[in-house]
Amino acid sequence: MPTPPRSLRRLATALFTALSLAAVGGVTGCADDAADAQAGKGPLRIGYQRFGGLSLVKARNAAPDAQWSLFESGPALTEALKAGAIDIGQVGEAPPVFAAAAKIPFSVIGTSAPIPQGEAVLVKQNSGLKTFADLRGRTVALNKGSNVHWLLVRLLAANNMTLKDINVKYLKPAEGRPAFDNGQVDAWIIWDPYFALAEQPGVTVLADATGLASNREYVLASPEVVRDRTDDVRAFLATYRKVTDWGIANPGERATVLAPELKIPVDVTTRALARSARPLAPVTPAVGAELQAIADGFTTLDLVPGPVDIAGRVDDRFSAVFQ
Repeated sequence: MPTPPRSLRRLATALFTALSLAAVGGVTGCADDAADAQAGKGPLRIGYQRFGGLSLVKARNAAPDAQWSLFESGPALTEALKAGAIDIGQVGEAPPVFAAAAKIPFSVIGTSAPIPQGEAVLVKQNSGLKTFADLRGRTVALNKGSNVHWLLVRLLAANNMTLKDINVKYLKPAEGRPAFDNGQVDAWIIWDPYFALAEQPGVTVLADATGLASNREYVLASPEVVRDRTDDVRAFLATYRKVTDWGIANPGERATVLAPELKIPVDVTTRALARSARPLAPVTPAVGAELQAIADGFTTLDLVPGPVDIAGRVDDRFSAVFQ
């Protein structure tokens, strides 16, 4: 192979050096942000998902000093906690278990009232599928480690089935929707607002989490930020509580404000919020026991390495904010 001209070699070396310096600068910047957040000098860094209660706080600009990062799912958000990229985030009931099993440091500092209608198993109306048991031998799509993962476990148990009875395909929401629409999977287990967006003519709800799973939202936080910036965290949670209560009292205005943030139609936002927006709640021993039962269920099935002490991560110092 001919040797590249010296000028091209110099250009390549310069480009590599520039990219390397940019990468180092980016990592240094993240480290500096984390150090500032823990020292109380910088903004609280908030991780949120589309539609979760924190989306409304952002959409209303109720916490203008916060730094916001959007995540497609709870597992992605807990990875950001692991990397020290965020201080506080909101997830469903399974991500804390998977994160704890992966030894990611975090505290559970808040929750919500149960939202069992906010996640569901979707199938095509012309599929001939009438009950979850009809999915034996079929392909079921879901996001691994999200709230819907626990719903799957509970549905299998309720129908005397095991994971061996179905073909599970782990797909992110952006992958699950086209796979479901194109008939590549027989059922899709998904949460709002993706659930509401998929409720098109020809789609039916086979089952939701009613009687099976609470499907609560959980507020997770970096233990260092909880320890070193307790007052800042408390103030942010108070804002979160105030905005959530406002939204519940003003559903029409809430949907109008939130739809542009979610980038989905107002009617879809309204339908999803009607079943999925619930008040915040304190973490109590009963909530800790509920999370522990979920962790024990996943470890029994070898879906996460155990044992997992999730109840020990519950921190109730902010309970007064939610009462």
